[in-house]
Amino acid sequence: MATRLKKLVNNHSTNETSALSAASTLRTSAYNTLWCLGGCAIGDFGTILYFQTQSPHSDLFLVMSLAIINGIITSIILETIILMRSSMSFVTSLKTAIGMSFISMVVMELAMNITDYILVGALILTWQSIIPALMAGFLAALPYNYYRLEKFNKSCCG
Repeated sequence: MATRLKKLVNNHSTNETSALSAASTLRTSAYNTLWCLGGCAIGDFGTILYFQTQSPHSDLFLVMSLAIINGIITSIILETIILMRSSMSFVTSLKTAIGMSFISMVVMELAMNITDYILVGALILTWQSIIPALMAGFLAALPYNYYRLEKFNKSCCG
């Protein structure tokens, strides 16, 4: 009976530790995803806004492609700066920013642009599309960032 109780207590303790570890990993991956989202949104929304105001009849595929590329570039720049502030060299920071989050950024960008297009019927910024697009980008990238952190203990900016 005592052995059975001991196993039960130890098993409960292990489950608690696993739950705390998972919660910590989720918090860290959410933090990293928010930084990625900030960088992606700057380039993505900036490009869409430029075409929306300067060339509103531009080809959808062109605007979406440029928005995705610019979003990825600004995200890499932001993450590189964050990593350099933690005493990494420029080259190491740049390689880390590109290598750890490229898939996450592409998924995020696609989710943001597709959401914007579905909600508005065009690739333009409206108050009705910005928040849902940001939420879609965050939620699309979070599982991958969590997986990378959990499996490889690798993250882009933290």
